[in-house]
Amino acid sequence: MQLALLQLNPKVGDLVANRARIAAKVQSLEMQPDLIISSELSLVGYPPRDLLLQPAFIRRCWQEVQLLAQDLMSCAPILVGLPELNPEPVGRPLYNSAVLLHEGQIKQIIRKSLLPTYDVFDEDRYFEPRQGNEIVIIKGQRIGVCICEDLWNDRDYWERPRYHYDPVQYLIDQKVDLIVNLSASPYIRNKQIFREDLLSKLAYKHKVALAYVNQVGGNDDLIFDGYSCVFDAQGQIIARAPGFIEEVLLVGSQGGCVAPLLEPEAELWTALVLGTRDYAQKCGFKKALLGLSGGIDSALTAAIACAALGAEQVLGVLMPSPYSSLGSIEDSIQLAKNLGIKTITLPIEPLMKGYDKTLAEAFIDYPQDITEENIQSRIRGNLMMALSNKYGALLLTTGNKSELSVGYCTLYGDMCGGLAVIADLPKTQVYSLSAWLNRQTPVIPEIIITKPPSAELRPDQKDQDSLPPYDLLDAILERHIEGFQDAQELIEAGYAADVVQRVLGLVRIAEFKRRQIPPGLKVTDRAFGTGWRMPIARGNS
Repeated sequence: MQLALLQLNPKVGDLVANRARIAAKVQSLEMQPDLIISSELSLVGYPPRDLLLQPAFIRRCWQEVQLLAQDLMSCAPILVGLPELNPEPVGRPLYNSAVLLHEGQIKQIIRKSLLPTYDVFDEDRYFEPRQGNEIVIIKGQRIGVCICEDLWNDRDYWERPRYHYDPVQYLIDQKVDLIVNLSASPYIRNKQIFREDLLSKLAYKHKVALAYVNQVGGNDDLIFDGYSCVFDAQGQIIARAPGFIEEVLLVGSQGGCVAPLLEPEAELWTALVLGTRDYAQKCGFKKALLGLSGGIDSALTAAIACAALGAEQVLGVLMPSPYSSLGSIEDSIQLAKNLGIKTITLPIEPLMKGYDKTLAEAFIDYPQDITEENIQSRIRGNLMMALSNKYGALLLTTGNKSELSVGYCTLYGDMCGGLAVIADLPKTQVYSLSAWLNRQTPVIPEIIITKPPSAELRPDQKDQDSLPPYDLLDAILERHIEGFQDAQELIEAGYAADVVQRVLGLVRIAEFKRRQIPPGLKVTDRAFGTGWRMPIARGNS
Protein backbone atom coordinates (compact mmCIF):
# COMPACT_ATOMS: atom_id res chain seq x y z
CA MET A 1 0.00 0.00 0.00
CA GLN A 2 1.22 3.48 -0.91
CA LEU A 3 0.91 6.06 1.90
CA ALA A 4 1.49 9.81 2.07
CA LEU A 5 2.01 11.25 5.56
CA LEU A 6 1.26 14.99 5.71
CA GLN A 7 3.56 16.54 8.30
CA LEU A 8 2.30 20.13 8.23
CA ASN A 9 2.58 23.31 10.31
CA PRO A 10 -0.95 24.62 10.94
CA LYS A 11 -1.89 27.90 12.58
CA VAL A 12 -4.38 27.32 15.35
CA GLY A 13 -7.84 28.53 14.38
CA ASP A 14 -6.93 29.62 10.84
CA LEU A 15 -9.31 27.23 9.14
CA VAL A 16 -9.11 28.72 5.66
CA ALA A 17 -5.30 28.76 5.59
CA ASN A 18 -5.06 25.27 7.07
CA ARG A 19 -7.50 23.90 4.49
CA ALA A 20 -5.54 25.55 1.71
CA ARG A 21 -2.26 24.14 3.04
CA ILE A 22 -3.62 20.59 3.16
CA ALA A 23 -5.14 20.88 -0.31
CA ALA A 24 -2.00 22.36 -1.85
CA LYS A 25 0.23 19.59 -0.48
CA VAL A 26 -2.10 16.85 -1.68
CA GLN A 27 -2.60 18.39 -5.12
CA SER A 28 1.16 18.84 -5.57
CA LEU A 29 1.82 15.10 -5.37
CA GLU A 30 3.07 13.77 -8.68
CA MET A 31 1.30 10.47 -8.11
CA GLN A 32 -1.64 9.94 -5.78
CA PRO A 33 -1.04 7.23 -3.14
CA ASP A 34 -3.64 4.80 -1.83
CA LEU A 35 -4.17 6.77 1.39
CA ILE A 36 -3.15 10.20 2.68
CA ILE A 37 -2.96 10.83 6.42
CA SER A 38 -2.80 14.20 8.20
CA SER A 39 -2.17 14.92 11.88
CA GLU A 40 -4.55 15.23 14.83
CA LEU A 41 -7.01 18.15 14.50
CA SER A 42 -5.07 19.13 11.37
CA LEU A 43 -7.82 21.40 10.07
CA VAL A 44 -7.80 23.57 13.22
CA GLY A 45 -4.25 23.11 14.54
CA TYR A 46 -3.32 21.77 17.95
CA PRO A 47 -4.09 22.78 20.65
CA PRO A 48 -7.19 24.87 19.85
CA ARG A 49 -8.03 25.24 23.56
CA ASP A 50 -11.18 27.29 24.27
CA LEU A 51 -11.85 28.00 20.61
CA LEU A 52 -13.57 24.64 20.95
CA LEU A 53 -16.18 26.23 23.22
CA GLN A 54 -17.45 28.47 20.42
CA PRO A 55 -20.31 26.79 18.53
CA ALA A 56 -19.72 29.01 15.48
CA PHE A 57 -16.12 27.81 15.30
CA ILE A 58 -17.22 24.18 15.22
CA ARG A 59 -19.74 24.97 12.49
CA ARG A 60 -17.02 26.65 10.42
CA CYS A 61 -14.81 23.58 10.84
CA TRP A 62 -17.43 21.44 9.15
CA GLN A 63 -18.04 24.00 6.44
CA GLU A 64 -14.33 24.04 5.69
CA VAL A 65 -13.95 20.26 5.69
CA GLN A 66 -16.81 20.04 3.17
CA LEU A 67 -14.93 22.53 1.00
CA LEU A 68 -11.75 20.51 1.43
CA ALA A 69 -13.56 17.40 0.27
CA GLN A 70 -14.56 19.30 -2.89
CA ASP A 71 -11.00 20.61 -3.33
CA LEU A 72 -9.71 17.03 -3.26
CA MET A 73 -12.52 15.49 -5.32
CA SER A 74 -10.12 13.75 -7.71
CA CYS A 75 -7.44 12.90 -5.14
CA ALA A 76 -6.76 9.82 -3.05
CA PRO A 77 -8.69 9.17 0.18
CA ILE A 78 -7.42 11.37 3.00
CA LEU A 79 -7.82 11.32 6.78
CA VAL A 80 -8.26 14.83 8.23
CA GLY A 81 -8.55 15.70 11.93
CA LEU A 82 -11.17 18.13 13.31
CA PRO A 83 -13.55 18.55 16.27
CA GLU A 84 -17.00 17.03 15.86
CA LEU A 85 -20.23 18.00 17.65
CA ASN A 86 -21.45 15.31 20.04
CA PRO A 87 -25.14 14.80 19.18
CA GLU A 88 -25.93 12.91 22.39
CA PRO A 89 -27.85 14.70 25.18
CA VAL A 90 -25.23 13.80 27.82
CA GLY A 91 -21.46 13.99 27.92
CA ARG A 92 -18.90 16.52 26.78
CA PRO A 93 -19.96 18.65 23.81
CA LEU A 94 -17.45 17.38 21.24
CA TYR A 95 -15.52 14.44 19.87
CA ASN A 96 -11.87 14.65 18.81
CA SER A 97 -12.39 13.14 15.39
CA ALA A 98 -10.94 12.37 12.01
CA VAL A 99 -12.87 12.10 8.76
CA LEU A 100 -12.10 10.06 5.68
CA LEU A 101 -12.62 12.26 2.63
CA HIS A 102 -12.93 10.78 -0.87
CA GLU A 103 -14.74 11.64 -4.08
CA GLY A 104 -15.93 14.93 -2.62
CA GLN A 105 -17.63 13.36 0.37
CA ILE A 106 -17.13 12.46 4.02
CA LYS A 107 -17.02 8.69 3.80
CA GLN A 108 -16.33 7.83 7.43
CA ILE A 109 -15.80 9.38 10.89
CA ILE A 110 -13.31 8.11 13.46
CA ARG A 111 -13.39 9.33 17.08
CA LYS A 112 -10.59 9.45 19.67
CA SER A 113 -10.89 7.11 22.63
CA LEU A 114 -8.24 8.20 25.15
CA LEU A 115 -8.27 11.86 26.20
CA PRO A 116 -5.06 13.10 27.86
CA THR A 117 -5.66 15.44 30.78
CA TYR A 118 -2.21 16.01 32.26
CA ASP A 119 0.75 18.31 31.71
CA VAL A 120 -0.19 20.59 28.76
CA PHE A 121 -3.18 18.48 27.73
CA ASP A 122 -6.75 19.27 28.81
CA GLU A 123 -8.87 17.25 26.41
CA ASP A 124 -11.37 16.00 28.98
CA ARG A 125 -12.50 19.63 29.23
CA TYR A 126 -13.89 19.48 25.70
CA PHE A 127 -14.17 15.96 24.32
CA GLU A 128 -16.21 12.85 24.96
CA PRO A 129 -14.26 9.57 24.72
CA ARG A 130 -15.43 6.96 22.24
CA GLN A 131 -14.52 3.29 22.66
CA GLY A 132 -14.35 1.08 19.60
CA ASN A 133 -12.02 2.59 17.01
CA GLU A 134 -12.99 2.50 13.35
CA ILE A 135 -11.67 0.27 10.59
CA VAL A 136 -11.18 1.88 7.18
CA ILE A 137 -11.13 -0.36 4.10
CA ILE A 138 -8.74 0.78 1.36
CA LYS A 139 -8.13 -1.52 -1.63
CA GLY A 140 -9.20 -4.50 0.42
CA GLN A 141 -6.81 -3.66 3.27
CA ARG A 142 -8.22 -3.28 6.79
CA ILE A 143 -6.69 -0.14 8.27
CA GLY A 144 -7.19 0.62 11.94
CA VAL A 145 -7.30 4.33 12.65
CA CYS A 146 -6.49 5.85 16.05
CA ILE A 147 -5.70 9.35 17.27
CA CYS A 148 -2.58 10.35 19.25
CA GLU A 149 -3.08 9.18 22.88
CA ASP A 150 -4.90 6.08 21.66
CA LEU A 151 -1.47 4.67 20.84
CA TRP A 152 0.01 5.22 24.32
CA ASN A 153 -1.65 2.67 26.60
CA ASP A 154 0.04 -0.67 25.90
CA ARG A 155 -0.10 -2.79 29.06
CA ASP A 156 3.22 -4.49 28.32
CA TYR A 157 5.05 -1.20 27.83
CA TRP A 158 3.88 0.76 30.87
CA GLU A 159 4.30 -0.30 34.48
CA ARG A 160 1.00 1.45 35.25
CA PRO A 161 -1.19 2.17 32.20
CA ARG A 162 -3.19 5.36 32.58
CA TYR A 163 -6.41 4.06 31.03
CA HIS A 164 -8.51 0.88 31.33
CA TYR A 165 -9.08 0.63 27.58
CA ASP A 166 -6.44 -0.11 24.95
CA PRO A 167 -7.53 1.10 21.49
CA VAL A 168 -4.60 -0.61 19.76
CA GLN A 169 -5.50 -3.99 21.22
CA TYR A 170 -9.08 -3.44 20.09
CA LEU A 171 -7.90 -2.80 16.53
CA ILE A 172 -5.65 -5.84 16.59
CA ASP A 173 -8.60 -7.96 17.70
CA GLN A 174 -10.41 -6.70 14.57
CA LYS A 175 -7.66 -8.26 12.40
CA VAL A 176 -6.31 -5.08 10.85
CA ASP A 177 -3.52 -5.08 8.28
CA LEU A 178 -2.16 -1.67 9.22
CA ILE A 179 -2.57 0.85 12.05
CA VAL A 180 -2.36 4.58 11.36
CA ASN A 181 -2.16 7.22 14.07
CA LEU A 182 -2.95 10.92 13.68
CA SER A 183 -0.90 12.76 16.31
CA ALA A 184 -0.11 16.19 17.70
CA SER A 185 2.67 15.27 20.09
CA PRO A 186 4.71 18.19 21.46
CA TYR A 187 8.47 18.19 21.54
CA ILE A 188 10.54 17.65 24.64
CA ARG A 189 14.21 16.72 24.72
CA ASN A 190 14.87 13.15 23.50
CA LYS A 191 11.15 12.43 23.06
CA GLN A 192 11.46 10.98 19.56
CA ILE A 193 13.79 8.26 20.81
CA PHE A 194 11.14 7.34 23.37
CA ARG A 195 8.33 7.54 20.80
CA GLU A 196 10.11 5.26 18.37
CA ASP A 197 10.89 2.73 21.07
CA LEU A 198 7.17 2.54 21.88
CA LEU A 199 6.13 2.38 18.22
CA SER A 200 8.69 -0.29 17.42
CA LYS A 201 7.62 -2.48 20.33
CA LEU A 202 3.95 -2.09 19.45
CA ALA A 203 4.53 -3.07 15.81
CA TYR A 204 6.66 -6.05 16.80
CA LYS A 205 4.31 -7.22 19.55
CA HIS A 206 1.23 -7.19 17.32
CA LYS A 207 3.03 -8.09 14.08
CA VAL A 208 1.41 -5.20 12.26
CA ALA A 209 2.79 -2.22 10.36
CA LEU A 210 2.26 1.15 12.01
CA ALA A 211 2.21 4.66 10.50
CA TYR A 212 2.54 7.67 12.82
CA VAL A 213 1.85 11.22 11.55
CA ASN A 214 2.83 14.16 13.76
CA GLN A 215 2.20 17.88 13.50
CA VAL A 216 5.19 20.21 13.18
CA GLY A 217 5.73 23.85 14.17
CA GLY A 218 5.25 26.13 17.15
CA ASN A 219 1.91 27.08 18.68
CA ASP A 220 2.17 29.37 21.72
CA ASP A 221 4.44 27.68 24.29
CA LEU A 222 4.44 24.29 22.52
CA ILE A 223 6.78 23.11 19.80
CA PHE A 224 5.90 20.13 17.59
CA ASP A 225 8.85 18.28 16.11
CA GLY A 226 7.22 16.18 13.40
CA TYR A 227 9.44 13.15 12.84
CA SER A 228 6.49 11.28 11.31
CA CYS A 229 7.48 7.66 10.75
CA VAL A 230 6.46 4.17 9.69
CA PHE A 231 7.42 0.81 11.21
CA ASP A 232 7.01 -2.57 9.57
CA ALA A 233 5.46 -5.62 11.21
CA GLN A 234 8.87 -6.66 12.59
CA GLY A 235 9.22 -3.37 14.45
CA GLN A 236 11.83 -1.96 12.07
CA ILE A 237 11.64 1.68 11.02
CA ILE A 238 11.18 1.93 7.25
CA ALA A 239 10.48 5.66 6.85
CA ARG A 240 10.99 8.84 8.85
CA ALA A 241 10.32 12.46 7.96
CA PRO A 242 12.92 15.04 9.03
CA GLY A 243 12.22 16.87 12.25
CA PHE A 244 11.04 20.47 12.64
CA ILE A 245 10.09 21.12 9.01
CA GLU A 246 7.05 20.47 6.85
CA GLU A 247 7.32 17.31 4.80
CA VAL A 248 5.16 14.90 2.83
CA LEU A 249 6.55 11.47 3.66
CA LEU A 250 5.84 8.97 0.89
CA VAL A 251 5.96 5.30 1.85
CA GLY A 252 5.51 2.30 -0.43
CA SER A 253 5.85 -1.43 -0.11
CA GLN A 254 9.62 -1.03 0.00
CA GLY A 255 9.50 1.70 2.62
CA GLY A 256 10.64 5.27 2.12
CA CYS A 257 13.31 7.74 3.12
CA VAL A 258 14.59 7.50 6.69
CA ALA A 259 15.74 10.96 7.70
CA PRO A 260 18.33 11.03 10.50
CA LEU A 261 17.51 12.20 14.01
CA LEU A 262 19.29 15.36 15.07
CA GLU A 263 21.89 15.23 17.82
CA PRO A 264 20.51 16.42 21.18
CA GLU A 265 22.01 19.93 21.19
CA ALA A 266 21.24 20.48 17.51
CA GLU A 267 17.67 19.31 18.12
CA LEU A 268 17.25 21.66 21.09
CA TRP A 269 18.61 24.59 19.11
CA THR A 270 16.38 23.82 16.13
CA ALA A 271 13.33 23.53 18.40
CA LEU A 272 13.95 26.91 20.04
CA VAL A 273 14.53 28.61 16.70
CA LEU A 274 11.33 27.10 15.27
CA GLY A 275 9.33 27.99 18.38
CA THR A 276 10.54 31.59 18.30
CA ARG A 277 9.96 32.00 14.57
CA ASP A 278 6.45 30.56 14.64
CA TYR A 279 5.43 32.49 17.76
CA ALA A 280 6.52 35.75 16.17
CA GLN A 281 5.06 35.09 12.73
CA LYS A 282 1.77 33.59 13.92
CA CYS A 283 1.30 36.55 16.28
CA GLY A 284 2.00 39.02 13.48
CA PHE A 285 5.51 40.20 14.43
CA LYS A 286 8.32 40.65 11.92
CA LYS A 287 10.80 42.24 14.33
CA ALA A 288 12.11 41.45 17.79
CA LEU A 289 14.16 43.25 20.41
CA LEU A 290 15.85 42.27 23.64
CA GLY A 291 18.11 43.69 26.29
CA LEU A 292 21.81 42.86 26.02
CA SER A 293 23.46 42.69 29.43
CA GLY A 294 26.76 41.11 28.50
CA GLY A 295 25.58 37.85 30.07
CA ILE A 296 25.17 34.37 28.66
CA ASP A 297 21.35 34.33 28.76
CA SER A 298 20.84 37.41 26.61
CA ALA A 299 23.62 36.26 24.28
CA LEU A 300 21.98 32.91 23.60
CA THR A 301 18.53 34.49 23.25
CA ALA A 302 19.89 37.00 20.74
CA ALA A 303 21.49 34.23 18.70
CA ILE A 304 18.22 32.27 18.64
CA ALA A 305 16.29 35.39 17.59
CA CYS A 306 18.68 36.02 14.71
CA ALA A 307 18.38 32.45 13.47
CA ALA A 308 14.59 32.66 13.76
CA LEU A 309 13.87 36.07 12.25
CA GLY A 310 17.07 37.21 10.57
CA ALA A 311 19.69 39.52 12.08
CA GLU A 312 18.27 42.54 10.27
CA GLN A 313 15.00 42.11 12.20
CA VAL A 314 16.59 41.98 15.68
CA LEU A 315 17.49 44.98 17.84
CA GLY A 316 19.78 44.73 20.87
CA VAL A 317 19.33 47.33 23.62
CA LEU A 318 22.12 48.20 26.07
CA MET A 319 20.95 49.87 29.30
CA PRO A 320 24.06 50.41 31.43
CA SER A 321 23.82 51.58 35.04
CA PRO A 322 26.61 52.90 37.30
CA TYR A 323 27.17 49.26 38.33
CA SER A 324 27.58 47.92 34.79
CA SER A 325 31.13 46.91 34.08
CA LEU A 326 32.91 48.24 31.03
CA GLY A 327 33.50 44.63 30.06
CA SER A 328 29.80 43.84 29.94
CA ILE A 329 29.17 46.78 27.61
CA GLU A 330 32.06 45.82 25.36
CA ASP A 331 31.00 42.16 25.38
CA SER A 332 27.47 43.10 24.32
CA ILE A 333 28.77 45.26 21.48
CA GLN A 334 31.05 42.45 20.30
CA LEU A 335 28.18 39.95 20.44
CA ALA A 336 25.99 42.28 18.37
CA LYS A 337 28.81 42.71 15.85
CA ASN A 338 29.27 38.94 15.59
CA LEU A 339 25.54 38.42 15.04
CA GLY A 340 25.14 41.39 12.72
CA ILE A 341 22.38 43.07 14.72
CA LYS A 342 21.84 46.75 15.38
CA THR A 343 22.10 48.14 18.90
CA ILE A 344 21.04 51.25 20.77
CA THR A 345 22.28 52.37 24.18
CA LEU A 346 20.00 53.90 26.81
CA PRO A 347 21.92 54.72 30.04
CA ILE A 348 19.62 54.42 33.06
CA GLU A 349 21.61 56.45 35.65
CA PRO A 350 19.53 59.65 35.13
CA LEU A 351 16.34 57.68 35.61
CA MET A 352 17.73 56.00 38.72
CA LYS A 353 18.45 59.42 40.21
CA GLY A 354 14.94 60.53 39.36
CA TYR A 355 13.49 57.56 41.23
CA ASP A 356 15.81 58.22 44.20
CA LYS A 357 14.64 61.81 44.37
CA THR A 358 10.96 60.95 44.06
CA LEU A 359 11.13 58.19 46.69
CA ALA A 360 13.56 59.95 49.06
CA GLU A 361 10.95 61.12 51.55
CA ALA A 362 8.98 57.86 51.44
CA PHE A 363 12.17 55.83 52.04
CA ILE A 364 13.77 58.17 54.58
CA ASP A 365 13.74 55.68 57.47
CA TYR A 366 14.68 52.64 55.39
CA PRO A 367 18.16 51.44 54.34
CA GLN A 368 18.96 50.60 50.75
CA ASP A 369 18.21 46.97 49.88
CA ILE A 370 16.83 44.84 47.07
CA THR A 371 14.14 47.48 46.47
CA GLU A 372 16.63 49.76 44.72
CA GLU A 373 18.00 46.82 42.73
CA ASN A 374 14.52 45.97 41.51
CA ILE A 375 13.89 49.59 40.52
CA GLN A 376 16.84 49.34 38.11
CA SER A 377 15.30 46.27 36.52
CA ARG A 378 11.89 47.94 36.29
CA ILE A 379 13.39 51.02 34.66
CA ARG A 380 14.85 48.74 32.03
CA GLY A 381 11.53 46.93 31.66
CA ASN A 382 9.75 50.23 31.05
CA LEU A 383 12.27 51.25 28.43
CA MET A 384 12.05 47.91 26.64
CA MET A 385 8.24 47.98 26.61
CA ALA A 386 8.32 51.54 25.24
CA LEU A 387 10.58 50.45 22.40
CA SER A 388 8.42 47.39 21.76
CA ASN A 389 5.29 49.56 21.52
CA LYS A 390 6.93 52.22 19.36
CA TYR A 391 8.65 49.83 16.94
CA GLY A 392 5.92 47.17 16.83
CA ALA A 393 8.55 44.60 17.75
CA LEU A 394 8.23 41.47 19.88
CA LEU A 395 10.07 41.87 23.19
CA LEU A 396 11.97 38.70 24.09
CA THR A 397 12.76 38.02 27.73
CA THR A 398 16.06 36.37 28.52
CA GLY A 399 15.51 34.64 31.87
CA ASN A 400 16.35 30.94 32.22
CA LYS A 401 14.55 28.17 34.11
CA SER A 402 16.93 28.21 37.08
CA GLU A 403 16.20 31.89 37.71
CA LEU A 404 12.45 31.48 37.26
CA SER A 405 12.45 28.50 39.61
CA VAL A 406 13.92 30.44 42.54
CA GLY A 407 12.50 33.88 41.76
CA TYR A 408 15.83 35.36 40.67
CA CYS A 409 13.98 37.78 38.42
CA THR A 410 11.98 41.00 38.78
CA LEU A 411 8.28 41.42 38.13
CA TYR A 412 7.66 44.23 35.61
CA GLY A 413 11.40 44.36 35.04
CA ASP A 414 13.42 41.67 33.29
CA MET A 415 10.22 39.56 33.16
CA CYS A 416 8.54 42.04 30.80
CA GLY A 417 8.01 40.76 27.29
CA GLY A 418 5.96 38.74 24.84
CA LEU A 419 7.96 35.50 24.69
CA ALA A 420 10.34 33.85 27.15
CA VAL A 421 12.63 32.06 24.72
CA ILE A 422 14.87 30.13 27.15
CA ALA A 423 12.50 29.99 30.14
CA ASP A 424 12.61 26.18 30.12
CA LEU A 425 16.41 25.91 29.88
CA PRO A 426 18.30 25.47 33.16
CA LYS A 427 21.38 27.65 33.47
CA THR A 428 23.71 24.70 32.92
CA GLN A 429 21.83 23.91 29.70
CA VAL A 430 22.22 27.53 28.60
CA TYR A 431 25.98 27.12 28.92
CA SER A 432 26.11 23.78 27.11
CA LEU A 433 23.91 24.98 24.25
CA SER A 434 25.98 28.16 23.91
CA ALA A 435 29.16 26.08 23.76
CA TRP A 436 27.58 23.86 21.09
CA LEU A 437 26.55 26.93 19.09
CA ASN A 438 30.08 28.32 19.19
CA ARG A 439 31.43 25.03 17.87
CA GLN A 440 29.18 25.50 14.84
CA THR A 441 29.75 29.26 14.42
CA PRO A 442 31.69 31.17 17.07
CA VAL A 443 29.29 34.08 17.63
CA ILE A 444 29.17 34.35 21.43
CA PRO A 445 32.37 35.97 22.75
CA GLU A 446 34.27 33.48 24.90
CA ILE A 447 34.45 35.92 27.80
CA ILE A 448 30.63 35.85 28.04
CA ILE A 449 30.74 32.08 28.52
CA THR A 450 33.62 32.05 31.00
CA LYS A 451 32.96 35.06 33.27
CA PRO A 452 30.94 34.57 36.48
CA PRO A 453 27.25 35.39 35.91
CA SER A 454 25.98 38.59 37.51
CA ALA A 455 22.87 40.77 37.42
CA GLU A 456 25.14 43.82 38.04
CA LEU A 457 22.56 45.56 40.23
CA ARG A 458 25.10 46.45 42.94
CA PRO A 459 28.91 46.71 43.08
CA ASP A 460 30.75 43.43 42.39
CA GLN A 461 27.52 41.40 42.52
CA LYS A 462 27.69 37.73 41.49
CA ASP A 463 24.81 35.25 41.16
CA GLN A 464 26.60 32.86 43.48
CA ASP A 465 26.47 35.45 46.28
CA SER A 466 22.83 34.48 46.83
CA LEU A 467 22.42 31.16 45.02
CA PRO A 468 24.13 27.76 45.21
CA PRO A 469 26.49 26.92 42.31
CA TYR A 470 24.38 26.38 39.22
CA ASP A 471 25.36 22.74 38.73
CA LEU A 472 24.14 21.99 42.27
CA LEU A 473 21.08 24.21 41.96
CA ASP A 474 20.02 22.68 38.65
CA ALA A 475 20.45 19.12 39.93
CA ILE A 476 18.14 19.85 42.86
CA LEU A 477 15.63 21.70 40.67
CA GLU A 478 15.46 18.90 38.11
CA ARG A 479 14.77 16.29 40.77
CA HIS A 480 12.17 18.52 42.43
CA ILE A 481 10.38 19.97 39.39
CA GLU A 482 10.60 17.16 36.85
CA GLY A 483 11.12 14.27 39.26
CA PHE A 484 8.51 15.42 41.82
CA GLN A 485 10.94 14.77 44.72
CA ASP A 486 10.27 16.51 48.04
CA ALA A 487 12.81 17.78 50.56
CA GLN A 488 13.18 14.48 52.40
CA GLU A 489 13.82 12.55 49.19
CA LEU A 490 16.44 15.09 48.11
CA ILE A 491 18.19 14.92 51.46
CA GLU A 492 18.17 11.12 51.33
CA ALA A 493 19.73 11.38 47.86
CA GLY A 494 22.72 13.13 49.45
CA TYR A 495 21.99 16.86 49.12
CA ALA A 496 22.69 19.04 52.15
CA ALA A 497 19.54 19.68 54.16
CA ASP A 498 20.10 23.43 54.52
CA VAL A 499 20.64 23.84 50.77
CA VAL A 500 17.58 21.75 49.94
CA GLN A 501 15.34 23.66 52.34
CA ARG A 502 16.58 26.98 51.02
CA VAL A 503 16.15 26.09 47.35
CA LEU A 504 12.70 24.56 47.78
CA GLY A 505 11.63 27.53 49.86
CA LEU A 506 12.67 29.87 47.05
CA VAL A 507 10.76 27.77 44.52
CA ARG A 508 7.65 27.91 46.69
CA ILE A 509 7.59 31.66 47.31
CA ALA A 510 8.33 32.52 43.65
CA GLU A 511 5.10 30.96 42.40
CA PHE A 512 3.29 34.31 42.19
CA LYS A 513 6.00 35.57 39.84
CA ARG A 514 5.76 32.57 37.55
CA ARG A 515 2.02 33.15 37.13
CA GLN A 516 2.95 36.40 35.41
CA ILE A 517 5.73 35.37 33.04
CA PRO A 518 5.28 35.56 29.26
CA PRO A 519 4.71 32.28 27.40
CA GLY A 520 7.90 30.23 27.55
CA LEU A 521 8.93 27.64 24.96
CA LYS A 522 8.55 24.17 26.47
CA VAL A 523 11.48 21.78 25.95
CA THR A 524 11.49 19.70 29.16
CA ASP A 525 9.06 17.27 30.78
CA ARG A 526 7.71 19.95 33.09
CA ALA A 527 7.82 23.61 32.14
CA PHE A 528 6.41 26.71 33.85
CA GLY A 529 3.61 27.05 31.34
CA THR A 530 0.20 25.56 30.60
CA GLY A 531 1.16 22.29 32.27
CA TRP A 532 2.33 23.84 35.58
CA ARG A 533 -0.56 24.12 38.03
CA MET A 534 0.88 24.80 41.47
CA PRO A 535 -1.03 26.90 44.01
CA ILE A 536 0.39 30.27 45.03
CA ALA A 537 -0.78 30.21 48.64
CA ARG A 538 0.25 26.90 50.18
CA GLY A 539 2.04 25.32 53.12
CA ASN A 540 5.67 24.26 53.41
CA SER A 541 5.13 20.50 53.27
